[in-house]
Amino acid sequence: MKRANKISAIILLVVMAGCGERSKQSTDDFITIDVTKGFPKKELILQDFMDVEYIALETTDNFLCQGIVAAIGEEVIIVVNQILDGDIFIFDRTGKGLRKINRRGQGPEEYVFVTGYILDEENGELFINDVTSKILVYDLYGNFKRSIHKGGNYSKIYNFDRENLICDDVFSGNDGEATDRPSFVIISKQDGSIVNNIQIPFKQKITTTVMSKFTIDDSGSRIITPLGYPSINLYQNSFILTEPSSDTIFRLLPNYSMLPFMVRVPSVQSMDPEVFLFTGILTDRYCFIQTVKKEIEFATRQVPRTNLMYDMYENTIFEYTVYNGDFSTKKPVNMSNATLNVEIAFCQKIESYELVESYKKGELQGRLKDIAAELDEESNPVIMIVKNKK
Repeated sequence: MKRANKISAIILLVVMAGCGERSKQSTDDFITIDVTKGFPKKELILQDFMDVEYIALETTDNFLCQGIVAAIGEEVIIVVNQILDGDIFIFDRTGKGLRKINRRGQGPEEYVFVTGYILDEENGELFINDVTSKILVYDLYGNFKRSIHKGGNYSKIYNFDRENLICDDVFSGNDGEATDRPSFVIISKQDGSIVNNIQIPFKQKITTTVMSKFTIDDSGSRIITPLGYPSINLYQNSFILTEPSSDTIFRLLPNYSMLPFMVRVPSVQSMDPEVFLFTGILTDRYCFIQTVKKEIEFATRQVPRTNLMYDMYENTIFEYTVYNGDFSTKKPVNMSNATLNVEIAFCQKIESYELVESYKKGELQGRLKDIAAELDEESNPVIMIVKNKK
């Protein structure tokens, strides 16, 4: 097993506050966020700092879908349904339907319940992260190629390079004790063997599952909420790794060296209830982040979340709202998801019936207006593709 740079990375992590240390560093080295502070509010227009493209997915009897973008490459868009029926739709980048795949089943070459899709367009492969102990690999026509045994419970998987995947392990020490089990691993695309372990140290494992009991009636209903978050994110030529039990979010470079990217204060280990810090979309200028309090509000039964934006040019932090400038009405855009790939920051579907209604009201402009003019309420969703400005 290769363990390149593992010892030096662990030493760096310990020194740089992985276990709750809060020694002051230069802001040139990393970003510091106080998760307890309030910040001024700011509104942004998406098109002012990102390039936006719209693709209308072809609608035919064989290509009716709910428009959830699972993966996207230079030539194809992988779309699935929210109902998780096993259908995988492959469109080209103009929105033309190419083929539909469904390999759901109980057989050795089939997936049971999909938790993630990884497109390796360079190798012509689609990796299916199944709820079972396997990752199944198909070509882009749905032909089975191989299965990879998972050494952990991987909730997030990305292409690391041509030969390997990077994965998180969501059950690395969920018993509340420190563990030697790595938070992240690099595995071979061919057989799943571990190429490198990426361990982020912390004092004590903190679960991100929120459990609350409400007694507004005799039943005393109980709510259990797992906090989904981008544990692996992309930033330029590197990966941003988030272990919620650590006070430091790290940047992993292609040569396995790690640098501190963002440090939160106060230490998560000192808080009750904890306030977590997660990254969202990361651009050349803006880091969109989110603080999440580990509790459920009684009135809304929701977990409190605050959307923040760090401006790396101005070294300032705001509580933000981003709007889509192609709507005359204020249409918010979700910036809390992980970046898709090196080319595309994120995709967002827009329901056709919403566009038809907005078009009739005269609320659209530009290319989106032209697309909406050709839609009806039963059309497939339109995909908004968002990239960093060139």
